[in-house]
Amino acid sequence: MSWQTIIVDLFTYGLLAYSILLLSCYIFIGAYSIGEIRTHLYKNSFTDYRQLASASQAPGMSILAPAYNEGANVIENVRSLLSIHYANLEVIIINDGSKDDSLSKLIKAYDLYQTDHFVNEQIKTKQVRGVYKSRNKVYKKLIVVDKENGGKADALNVGVNIAQKEYIVCIDVDCILEQDALLKLAKPFLENSKERVIATGGVIRIANDCIIEGGRLVQVNLPQTFLPRVQTLEYIRAFLLGRMAWSRLNGLLLISGAFGAFDKEIVIKSGGYDHNTVGEDMELVVRMRRYMEELKLPYRVGFIPDPLCWTEAPNNFKILGRQRNRWTRGTIETLKMHRIMFFNRKYGFLGLVSYPYWFLFEFLAPLIEFVGMFFFIIFAVLGLTNWRFFFGLLAVVFSFGFLYSVFAILMEILTYNQYKRRKDILKLLLTAFLEPFIFHPFVVWSAVMGNIDLLRKKNAWGEMTRQGFSAPKKPN
Repeated sequence: MSWQTIIVDLFTYGLLAYSILLLSCYIFIGAYSIGEIRTHLYKNSFTDYRQLASASQAPGMSILAPAYNEGANVIENVRSLLSIHYANLEVIIINDGSKDDSLSKLIKAYDLYQTDHFVNEQIKTKQVRGVYKSRNKVYKKLIVVDKENGGKADALNVGVNIAQKEYIVCIDVDCILEQDALLKLAKPFLENSKERVIATGGVIRIANDCIIEGGRLVQVNLPQTFLPRVQTLEYIRAFLLGRMAWSRLNGLLLISGAFGAFDKEIVIKSGGYDHNTVGEDMELVVRMRRYMEELKLPYRVGFIPDPLCWTEAPNNFKILGRQRNRWTRGTIETLKMHRIMFFNRKYGFLGLVSYPYWFLFEFLAPLIEFVGMFFFIIFAVLGLTNWRFFFGLLAVVFSFGFLYSVFAILMEILTYNQYKRRKDILKLLLTAFLEPFIFHPFVVWSAVMGNIDLLRKKNAWGEMTRQGFSAPKKPN
């Protein structure tokens, strides 16, 4: 047996073993999520959210919404936040040194004036230039903060310092929340008496081509163009299956920065959001979990399958590439900062299962796939490829990916059924078939570029331009 054959066999069977392990994890995650979703739906059937909406004893919630150059959407989005059904609420908009007309639009629309509001700087931040409130009592829940630009983490820390309520809800200002979003998000904090719930999140959905009026979602539409539509499918898969399974295991490492609720006391004790990563949402959750684990305090990080938040997805490859590049860098930075947990029994399930999974399958998977394709091309040129094995493995992986997406679509239909028209389901199925050929390779390439940019010490967020929600038309 030649050395070339040995190398090819080691590479081939190593890749096969990795693929089998990865697919096995996905099968477990998909199956395990079913129980959590069924339990949630059963408990939810006995809950009267109308009582919680008007109850003065409901836990206090401070919505923190950083805004940087969000002039296209900011008025509609703030109107949406102010219309949420929740009694014990304050809405804090943090203008992070925007270069556009975001602040002036807010001042004019909500009749704001600058106050002498005290800022309790429990977490060090960039300078706050002004705190604004409305003269109109209708908007008494609204606080607008103007500060020097310092990035999203710094803006959120300013919000934490100003927040008066016991729980903070961190969202992207371009998000549209369901009217009962906070009521459902508050439920995990109230119903768990044995463990302290330190964070919880809900499902994020894609709002492209949905009908938004007066800051409210009035009609759900499946995105008409391919790129937002494939992200819709991706989000269904990731949130409805992946995060529900990890929530049931109490091993969730990520609450989306687009919408999540946190125990403010634990956030402050953990040090707030970190400025040294572009993945501040994941890093904070991991650090809060480390804090609780090291003190040996019983806790949970929860997640609910309800579609609570709608956001505008990137609709071109340039913006999408920046987003996925940043997600990759944030993941790597978080894993590096908390590498002490890797297979460390001191951190229990977090160190023995959650962290290794993210390292092996979230961080390494795109790199292994890219390297695998690189070596496949070399082996093919040298005539060393076992074509029967290659096409067999390719067929298995493609079929599994398609069927996993079909399973996610089925779970969506059986639970929340946001896309009720038959042609929308057919479009999602076609999207699932096309995803491996168009979307997935681009995501892998963006992840590889994220690794390269991290080595180059590039730490910029990148511009995330948006179209806004004012243009969608109702489909025929």
